[in-house]
Amino acid sequence: MKINREAILWYAIQYDGDWKKIGNAIKAHENYSIIHYPYAYITIMDDAYPDAFKRLRYPPWIIFYQGDINLLKEKGVGIVGARNCSTQALQNTDRIVQRIQSKYVIVSGLAKGIDARAHQNATKTIGVLGCGINVIYPKENTYLFERMKNNGLIISEYPMHVKPLAYYFPWRNRLIAALSDSLVVIEAAYKSGTMITVNECLELSVPIYCVPTAFQDEKHQGCNYLISNGANILVDIKDVDDI
Repeated sequence: MKINREAILWYAIQYDGDWKKIGNAIKAHENYSIIHYPYAYITIMDDAYPDAFKRLRYPPWIIFYQGDINLLKEKGVGIVGARNCSTQALQNTDRIVQRIQSKYVIVSGLAKGIDARAHQNATKTIGVLGCGINVIYPKENTYLFERMKNNGLIISEYPMHVKPLAYYFPWRNRLIAALSDSLVVIEAAYKSGTMITVNECLELSVPIYCVPTAFQDEKHQGCNYLISNGANILVDIKDVDDI
């Protein structure tokens, strides 16, 4: 299938980054226009396209970005977990990120809670959006977004102004998985976006590490469930050195 980057850009804009619709447009050889776009991007046809994404069942056709695209070439660890997390989870995030940030780029989803805390503490970090490349969501992360586009990397499959619809976040999570050589789950519910990321990692044979949760915290028993099903357990900060 012969395609060019200008066509992919046009289809991505026309279809708000929807993977399936872009694929259908490519197959149908739909007409396209060559345009100047205000945000940098790479496509599946480019030499700079990361090998990590090629492993995916649905590799992104296009990635829009702000920041240092070279971070995609470095080894990464995904740090994920609950948006409405406990104080202990935030403290655990701090300690784990500080322990591994000299060796890895920290990858997360720029959501509130554990995602934001992981990005805040990281020297080098990649934020993967589930909305347009210029859309700040949630708004409380505005300062973090501005910092990362200058001193980190923000990426998205979605062109500017695309709203953060619930449908997009599972697609976003597969990119976090692909960029992660290991995944650390800090705190999570049984049914959550975090578990979608875990499943994507399992499909890619990415090792999963989990921080155990107290039995009293009935909302966040996802890590204990994963540990009981074979995930690596982090019982001491020194265990993080094995990642």
